[in-house]
Amino acid sequence: MTAAPLLCLPLLGAWIAGFPISRYFEFPPRTIYIETAPFSRIHFIAYALIFLGMLAPMLIKGTLFYKSSKKRALLYSFPWWGWFAAILNMISWVLAWSRFSWFESAQPHTFCFLWFPFIIVANALCYARDGRSMLTHQTVFFLALFPASAVFWWFFEYLNRFVQNWLYAGSDLGPWTYFGYATLSFSTVLPAVLTVRDWICGTQWIQSGFGNWVRIRSFSSSRQAWFFLILFSAGLAGIGVWPNFLFPLLWASPLFMITSVQALMKERHLFSGIQRGDWREIVSAAIAALICGWFWEMWNYYSLTRWEYRIPYVHRFQIFEMPVLGYAGYLPFGLECAIIGNLMQQSMARFRRGSS
Repeated sequence: MTAAPLLCLPLLGAWIAGFPISRYFEFPPRTIYIETAPFSRIHFIAYALIFLGMLAPMLIKGTLFYKSSKKRALLYSFPWWGWFAAILNMISWVLAWSRFSWFESAQPHTFCFLWFPFIIVANALCYARDGRSMLTHQTVFFLALFPASAVFWWFFEYLNRFVQNWLYAGSDLGPWTYFGYATLSFSTVLPAVLTVRDWICGTQWIQSGFGNWVRIRSFSSSRQAWFFLILFSAGLAGIGVWPNFLFPLLWASPLFMITSVQALMKERHLFSGIQRGDWREIVSAAIAALICGWFWEMWNYYSLTRWEYRIPYVHRFQIFEMPVLGYAGYLPFGLECAIIGNLMQQSMARFRRGSS
């Protein structure tokens, strides 16, 4: 129900603005056609205050409970396959940041060598603490995340065509080769974020600190759900018209549009828990994306094939390639990853019930 609007609304906005539609379908994307607005101190301060105002209560509460909570003892030893993946990850890190002549042909394609082992290590951390992980106890779901992740991130690549906040450099591939390598890399996004989320959600400070917190009646009425659906649908169309002003809605609009539709259909959604004060799912998903984002940006920095940013108004004070305020985008992105994971689990549960 949301797929068609998510795909069509930015195109509708671009068409209304009179922009040539063909430029959004160039593949591989190489032409820069959006002029990024220069740094603005006023915009930077305004975005920073909004971001800190939303994040500060969680940071304060999380810090207090992290310091006071008892660390859970590991119930199991770290598995051999986790050690193997950790060693492979370290080797891949060296290869990604070096320029050995014998590795020259594979040098542009080190992303997967880093992230597949990272995902296995994250599963091993869950297994060592809880005796279970997605890899070992939800194997079908875990494997299904990879193709779903590729489709999921291709959607964000599509939205990026309307704002051009990031571009890829360091490779000159044909359309099919580009599609193949990119799809393989994009397949790691959901497994990485959701596995790290599982690891974070099992920590004592998340369970104690955010299991019973502030209660907010979000999406509690049809009127409220319709309001958010209309508002963020208009915002998504707006990025095709005013990409410099509305670029943050690339991350916020899909989150609130999907949630609004779920609320209107009286289904459980990601924000259902906070109506009774349970913030664990939201906080762990947001932190998981931020942790993965740190590794994404760090490993990208010295890699041969890499992405570069063009963020309007706030492109200053970079940590690796990412401007510091750009990391705020990882927070709603983590929630979107959680939504997709939840939808997949619900669909698989319905399928099993139907089969039985």
